[in-house]
Amino acid sequence: MIAIAPLGTRRRVPVALGACLVSFAAFWIAQRAAHVSMIDLLVYRAEGATVRAGGDLYALRATTAGLPTTYPPFAALVFTPLSLPGAAQLRVLATVGNLLLLVVLVRLSLRLVGHARVESVWWFAAAAVWCEPVWTTLRYGQINLLLAVLVLWDLSHRSPGGPKRCAGAGLGLAAAVKLTPALFVVFLIATGVVARCRGGDGGPWLRHARGAVVAFAGATLLAAAVLPYDSWRFWTDMMFRTSRVGHAEDTANQALRGVLARLLHNAEPGGLWALLAVLAAVAGLWVAVTAELEGRRSWAVVACAVTALLISPVSWSHHWVWCVPLVVVLWSHGHRATAVGCATVFCSYALWWVPHGSGRPELHQGGTELTLSALYGACGLLFLVLAGHRDRRTLLRSPAPAGQAVTNE
Repeated sequence: MIAIAPLGTRRRVPVALGACLVSFAAFWIAQRAAHVSMIDLLVYRAEGATVRAGGDLYALRATTAGLPTTYPPFAALVFTPLSLPGAAQLRVLATVGNLLLLVVLVRLSLRLVGHARVESVWWFAAAAVWCEPVWTTLRYGQINLLLAVLVLWDLSHRSPGGPKRCAGAGLGLAAAVKLTPALFVVFLIATGVVARCRGGDGGPWLRHARGAVVAFAGATLLAAAVLPYDSWRFWTDMMFRTSRVGHAEDTANQALRGVLARLLHNAEPGGLWALLAVLAAVAGLWVAVTAELEGRRSWAVVACAVTALLISPVSWSHHWVWCVPLVVVLWSHGHRATAVGCATVFCSYALWWVPHGSGRPELHQGGTELTLSALYGACGLLFLVLAGHRDRRTLLRSPAPAGQAVTNE
């Protein structure tokens, strides 16, 4: 006998889908009214054209702003097809693609916490498109949603026997395009090692990490074979020049380094930032590893993502598209007031309420301005504190079996 869903259930999905489409259409109109430049997308397009022409990738200065290439060479290979359509057509394709990626990100975030209702995906996506990190990602034509989807797709598999054969591919490719996701590989290795030290089986995590390393190495070696000169320049020189990305104190930089630069009124916080970054990395990974071994993968994944954003030299506001799974995890685990507060922060655009732009006014901020331009980092630290508090209560527990670590919480 075929089960027929109640009428109310059958109506909820079309209503939610319709609301999402209306929200996306309004978003599209608002972006066009704001005359968004998608300047980063045009840089990617120029990188792809430079690869096709055999030019010097890291000597490139694209658009009227003279923006440089900052990603590893493999990213330029990925961007090569972007040089084929015209700029106007590319903007349309990028907007559509990013909106679809947002839906996928919401779906993966809900799957991570074991929520399977389809209408929830549409309702959440309809709201999430208006948060500042998503708006700015589409405004610049950035790839943040793609990278987050690759990572979440890789880490949200429900495999009771351990990682699937393709486990690690998403992480490795994401890290080959942009280095920040590589912290997830460190997280997997640390989890496997700690599990073995506690007498458990760390194999599933170590195999997952190995798959990510293989994927990263394969992509990087492919880029080295196609772009040997550019690869040598990046891995021996360009990757260490953080100043090429932008000023540390820019209000859009929501990493610890940016917050510290604004707080100290110093464009280069130097050794103090390095010390805080190391401490944050250790603490954040401890929270993520402990949560993973307790079978709370959603907390672990978001904790690792937040840690990567905090310790990176530069984490622009659009990198914080991880606010979507962050809010989902907080809400689904009963921290609803905190979830609403964080959602309000990410939808408030508060970091742009402070003086910014030419003249580097961020180096002269007062108390209120410093607070407003540090809200994303504050949300990230609050998430780690909540996850860490729960971890501490079960610190001495034995590690969960490999299958338990990826089941619903």
